[in-house]
Amino acid sequence: MSEKKEKSVMEYVATKKAPAAIGPYSQAVIAHGFLFSSGQIPIVPETGAVVAGGIAEQTEQVCKNIGKLLKKAGIDYEHVIKTTCFLADMDDFAAFNSVYAKYFTSKPARSCVAVKQIPKGVLCEIEVTCTMK
Repeated sequence: MSEKKEKSVMEYVATKKAPAAIGPYSQAVIAHGFLFSSGQIPIVPETGAVVAGGIAEQTEQVCKNIGKLLKKAGIDYEHVIKTTCFLADMDDFAAFNSVYAKYFTSKPARSCVAVKQIPKGVLCEIEVTCTMK
């Protein structure tokens, strides 16, 4: 008897217009009608370098990177239903929110926490969960 190979439940989303994964994970996956992104950090995709500047510039780059992933998946910021935000310093909360609010205008659910360290020593990271409908 031959065994049937089951189809993966996940569809992978990858674009060169957002930073490549720096470990054994995907930029984003689609499963059961939802997109789940890996955390995006403020890397400039064309150079692989962390964007110059402080929290405002880094948050801007993170949001742009998320936008490129969403576009590749055929959706936009209006499809985001939940974000998880990581800050290296809660003193950056207000400045982070100022930039974040320009992109996430539909006000998805959100968690925002300070963490001890973020990869590459960056100041912020955001992951999103989206509906594909």
